[in-house]
Amino acid sequence: MRRLPSIAVLLPLLLVPVCARTQTPSAANAIQAVTGRVTDTSGSPIRHAMVRTGTPGEAPAAANAVSMKTVYTDNDGNFSLPLSAGLDQLHVSASGFETSNITVTPGQPLQITLEPAGPHETVEVSAYGAPLSEDNTPASTLIVTPQALQDTSGQALDDKLRQIAGYDLYRRTSSLVANPTSQGVSLRGLGSTAASRTLVLSEQDPLNDPYGGWIHWDEIPELAVQSVTIVRGGASDLYGSSAIGGVIDLNAARPTANTFQLNSSYGTFNTIDEAALATTHHGPWSGLATGGVLDTDGYTLVAPAARGPVDVHYNVHSENGRVEADHSFLSTGNAFIRANVLNEARANGTPLTSNGTRLWRGESGADWADDSGGRLLVRLHGTSEHFRQTFSSVAPGRASESLTRFVETPATELGGAVRWTQVIRPNLLVLGGADTRDVRAVDNEVGFTHGLVSNTKNITDRQRQTGLYGEILYTPSRWTLSLGGRVDFFRNFDAYQNAPKPGTEPNINQNVFDPRVGVLRHITSSLAFTATAFRAFRAPTQNELYRTGQVGQATTNPNPDLLSERATGWETGFILSPSHYVPAVRASYFWTVVNRPITALTLSSTATAITLMRENLGQIRSRGVSIDADVHPFRWLSATGGYQFANATVTQYKQQPYLVGLWIPQVAHNMGTMQIQATHSKLGLLRLEGRVSGHQFDDDQNVFRLSGYFQMDGYVSHSFSHGFDLYAEGQNLLDRTIQAGRTPVLTLASPRTATIGLRWRIGE
Repeated sequence: MRRLPSIAVLLPLLLVPVCARTQTPSAANAIQAVTGRVTDTSGSPIRHAMVRTGTPGEAPAAANAVSMKTVYTDNDGNFSLPLSAGLDQLHVSASGFETSNITVTPGQPLQITLEPAGPHETVEVSAYGAPLSEDNTPASTLIVTPQALQDTSGQALDDKLRQIAGYDLYRRTSSLVANPTSQGVSLRGLGSTAASRTLVLSEQDPLNDPYGGWIHWDEIPELAVQSVTIVRGGASDLYGSSAIGGVIDLNAARPTANTFQLNSSYGTFNTIDEAALATTHHGPWSGLATGGVLDTDGYTLVAPAARGPVDVHYNVHSENGRVEADHSFLSTGNAFIRANVLNEARANGTPLTSNGTRLWRGESGADWADDSGGRLLVRLHGTSEHFRQTFSSVAPGRASESLTRFVETPATELGGAVRWTQVIRPNLLVLGGADTRDVRAVDNEVGFTHGLVSNTKNITDRQRQTGLYGEILYTPSRWTLSLGGRVDFFRNFDAYQNAPKPGTEPNINQNVFDPRVGVLRHITSSLAFTATAFRAFRAPTQNELYRTGQVGQATTNPNPDLLSERATGWETGFILSPSHYVPAVRASYFWTVVNRPITALTLSSTATAITLMRENLGQIRSRGVSIDADVHPFRWLSATGGYQFANATVTQYKQQPYLVGLWIPQVAHNMGTMQIQATHSKLGLLRLEGRVSGHQFDDDQNVFRLSGYFQMDGYVSHSFSHGFDLYAEGQNLLDRTIQAGRTPVLTLASPRTATIGLRWRIGE
């Protein structure tokens, strides 16, 4: 097949290549070597597939552990492996593919084809640090596959992830229309504010906003996200701050062939979504370029009964892009360098309120595996962001507004990480690593009264988080045992207020230890019990310490004396695979207590405005159950779904004891999802998605109640020849009224929407 032209001049690599050694057989045991090539069903080579020796009937180790009789395929899918006496079978596995057991034919090269993993197959879990598969990890782990991302309705990534029960943003609106400072992520019923209690990663690099902790869901181009791994429950033992509710890891597409993809769609509210991806691969070099444009006129969030002349549409206009260059060294080393850019402008519901973000992110790294079962990961990253926002005061009756503040918060972040994973023996693996992040930011605020400048505020600040961690993973027979821990050194320092009154702000110095222990026990081949216990923490963001925030007419004041949140939790449950028709059921009971949670406490409230203050509340607790299940009654029909019950309440606060027993804001006690999918080789694909949520409250005092809701979405597609797919999707098909927030004016989530689109793919 003719190769596509190179997409860009490849950038120089930042890291020195590391040479890999060639494995040689032991003279005492080796009687011959077997060679072969591993490809997928299209004939394309699979790089870094694991080829392991074994005896007939032996199953691969639960943890995919590497032994001395293990090699990885090179960039062309080739391998050469010494065989010892009595060994005549190979186990071949690769992330995203079904494992294959091959009987060796002496003297003949092997041609091995791996089938793509089916909807019930497990793939390697990367977000939890150790190479555990989905059904062998004590942690509650879900993987959203590339096919599930493609076939789920919604343009924005946060909309596609709502198929996971228990996942939600701070408010019920999509990132297409939400104020970015209300896009904190909630897992396990722990809630969020502007900042997330869940850490979002891409290739080990944090994506939470360096200044505010919220998520820019449109930063990574949609075609650059290959799959998503979600680990629910505390994971600060590996990732440090913010991983209280869990970790969401966006697994990036990598350039392994010469391809071109195009996605073009148009929908309700004049929504245009254009995305393209081009990759090239030649010898040890490969490259990627991708980008997109997302524009929508949006809709008016304020409920019709409360609207006035001042209310206009919320909308977003954004462009993003990514370029990447990769270079492979010998058979097991790979280094890369990439750059992301996001340019976004939003209108926030009135003529005078808007915000804009320009974010540049650069990353480089290297991965290397040696023949003794060791793996090295190195990452360097840097971010430069400029965020601006305007705020206004709306008059009673919503007939007019006046500008009150203009805020700019430029921020830069530098960081790096290194991790070494070593197999001691086939069922024993250890890993250790370190990472650091340094954020420097400025908060510039200009206040207005009657259109004239009335006051200014300027604060410079610096934060640094450095962590050291380690983990032991032991997988004897039917067990998976893990023990890990991390020490974090968090500092908030060099904070200085230049205006209105010059002076030094308080420093914060905290050293935190977060251990975790996990156990999984296989009772039978189809039933396993799990248990984990952990500690976790989240440091206050600079936004919470120094910046005054506002959503609608709810204004939240900062607090420079905030301390970090500390969480203690445990989970126990089971994993069941009863039959081919019900390949996976996972259930968990979870219990998490967060001490000193950073909460927006109400100071005053009227019919037109709310004033809040960030404080360290005494204690909150979330406890409940979650169930996830896959059902495949027929070859052409499948169903997946989940349910979470979370009793999330305030349990301690001496200063305001009347808050004890109240619900955590923006957390529903009951939440469930269901996806039903039917496929036909000639007709195409039909997918129906349902999501139900109980009522919740939009404030700490449980005054502003948001009713429960049911939403149904749908997706259909049909594949044509020459790589063309035509699809259509709709959200909120029943056009239900869904209450999103009360600030204090009632706002609504999206009404019924429809989109039609075309995908085109060419190449290897």
